[in-house]
Amino acid sequence: MRFDELDLEENILQGIEAMNFKEMTPVQEQTIPVMLEKRDIIGCAQTGTGKTAAYTLPLLNHLVQEGNPDNCIRAVIMVPTRELAQQIDMQFEGFTYFLPISTCVVYGGGDGAGWDQQKRGLLMGADVVIATPGRLLSHLTNSGIDLSRVSYFILDEADRMLDMGFFDDIMQIVKHLPQERQTILFSATLPPKIRQLAKQILRNPAEINIAISKPNDAIVQSAYICYETQKMPIILELFAKNPDKKTIIFSSSKQKVKDLAYALKRQRLNVAAMHSDLEQEQRENVMLDFKNGKINILVATDIVARGIDIDNIALVINYDVPHDPEDYIHRIGRTARANADGVAITFVSEKEQGKFHRIETFIEKDIYKIPIPVHFGEAPAYSPKASGDRRNNRHNNHRKNGKRHGKGKGNASPANAPAKS
Repeated sequence: MRFDELDLEENILQGIEAMNFKEMTPVQEQTIPVMLEKRDIIGCAQTGTGKTAAYTLPLLNHLVQEGNPDNCIRAVIMVPTRELAQQIDMQFEGFTYFLPISTCVVYGGGDGAGWDQQKRGLLMGADVVIATPGRLLSHLTNSGIDLSRVSYFILDEADRMLDMGFFDDIMQIVKHLPQERQTILFSATLPPKIRQLAKQILRNPAEINIAISKPNDAIVQSAYICYETQKMPIILELFAKNPDKKTIIFSSSKQKVKDLAYALKRQRLNVAAMHSDLEQEQRENVMLDFKNGKINILVATDIVARGIDIDNIALVINYDVPHDPEDYIHRIGRTARANADGVAITFVSEKEQGKFHRIETFIEKDIYKIPIPVHFGEAPAYSPKASGDRRNNRHNNHRKNGKRHGKGKGNASPANAPAKS
């Protein structure tokens, strides 16, 4: 179905055309008509399915039709991270080019001037407030802002917000909203805690499920079963063949991200690190340089997994296996966006095989294991059940024998020695 077949205001359709949006994605096709009817929605859709436009366009249609003569806040969009808030605001900028709609982006991490700017926007009554929960709650407590005229409340990536501990903040914010409103909740998964939240804040919602927790079919997934010491040599060989390919390397550890970026810079690769220790201005500059091609390789923690919207990322590398299968899906979802193809490679050390096997089970797919080149030395066999049994046996023996094994080094195999490259 095409966007121009929707019953939207003409100036909104102009913005859609200017943004070069033509065919709707499944989540847009299912969500927009329901939202135009002002029904509450609980939607299950992962990153990259077009859900931002799915709620943005009908929201704009409502706001244009109703106007805002009293200059009050009409809509609140709640998101887990400042990066996602900024990206949603950028999409609003495109869609509202022909519209008299104002937005205010509210997130933490800035200086006092940033706080004052946010406060002014909130007190002046921006049509749409895009905010992280903690920062908006701080403004509610300290800035005297008024949410009593909000008609539309949207929670994007609600599961991520709950994982980050924002449940209480969200419920505090809800207390400041009017009972009569349209509430939209999007989440990549619908675990019991999301169902509980939905039950408390939604009224008779329509339920929309799109591609629940499955990677995009356009992503070619593969893995190296290797020792930890073989990971860096493999990466260097990959980039020796194609150093200009736009790539994100994910690691769960902030320190490992810093070490990886440093090691790759020493190899004269065009790389930058992204992690929570960076100041907001530094993070924005890194993302802008990556988007504009000044940086080819971004080494990042999971802070970027759900907070980046760049269409031409060709390769995602998981330097370590993510702890949660959902994080795996969000990481590799950074590639193969906007109908493009992409490649995802995961490095699986001997200790990580159990976690990787859980991912394969979760996505119902045996991921192709790339043979390790001979010059990297012998690689471990992929036997996740056996490695899990070995870990359990070591744990049980340790418990049985008390502290006698507490100082032991274990039985290190010669194969664990650093590989020669």
